[in-house]
Amino acid sequence: MEYIKEDIELLKQKIKDSKKVYLMAHVNPDGDAIGSTLALGTFIKENMNKDINIIVKDNIPSNFKFMPNIDLIKKDIQEDKIDLLITLDCASSDRLGLDNNILDNVNFLINIDHHVTNTRFGALNIVDHTASSTGEVVYNLIKSMNYDISKDIATCLYVSISTDTGSFKYTNTTSKTHNIVSKLLEKDIDLETINVEIYQNRSLEKTKLLISGLNNLKLLNDNKIGIVSIDSEILDLCGAKLEDAESIVNFIRDINTIEVACVIREVEDEKVRVSLRSKRNIDVSKVALKFDGGGHTKAAGCTIYENIKKAEEKVIE
Repeated sequence: MEYIKEDIELLKQKIKDSKKVYLMAHVNPDGDAIGSTLALGTFIKENMNKDINIIVKDNIPSNFKFMPNIDLIKKDIQEDKIDLLITLDCASSDRLGLDNNILDNVNFLINIDHHVTNTRFGALNIVDHTASSTGEVVYNLIKSMNYDISKDIATCLYVSISTDTGSFKYTNTTSKTHNIVSKLLEKDIDLETINVEIYQNRSLEKTKLLISGLNNLKLLNDNKIGIVSIDSEILDLCGAKLEDAESIVNFIRDINTIEVACVIREVEDEKVRVSLRSKRNIDVSKVALKFDGGGHTKAAGCTIYENIKKAEEKVIE
């Protein structure tokens, strides 16, 4: 996708005109959300000399804590008025986890994303659903603005693209994706550290949770649907955190009979998060949209404000 020149110029101008720039990713952040947000934040810091504030409302999974400038990420917005807010990898404003009064006090909102379900909630929307990841969108934006990409930015973008393509296994991987990654590798990023930290660094607590989750696996429709529900009691028994459950859904999907995998996690008594994955022909984003969530055809999520038992029944239905 060729980005509109006027959109690129407006993006640059809004960043230059703003005294303080806020960047946000969606709640329950994945590698693309963290990587793309850190990449753009690092770019603005390095090249535009701006005071940047990166906000992610939930805990950052431990395997991403090695990333450049990870210490810039905070949980809360401290300002009453926000000059410029840039959201990344977020299909709708609901997924930011912000109160409406905070959003109402944003002077200008730029929405950068790649989800086909994006609601275009920004004053400026740069949404490329042909891109493998929001990291790929950020790469194209930086190059369109005629800036170089540093090693730190390249590291963040590689994490973003690698995780959202399932290490380049998913069908959202294109020749353009591989061309971009080849350019990132030219920046001498530490590929060994990236791969070890992200893919070979599961904690003992996370491993116990995986085992416990699989022991509770429900198989439906001739073993084509697999669902695991994880409540706070299971988390406590395993000594695990809520974000440790995220990888279970991919493990379920990889079972040979499975077409749709689902993990439901209890956040609090009447609030659960649902992660959905499909293997071939099922569009799980349509399921997520039923609960005001969103995502991709083969990877989507939502929040349901019910107890975990009722939420599971609704998802199955």
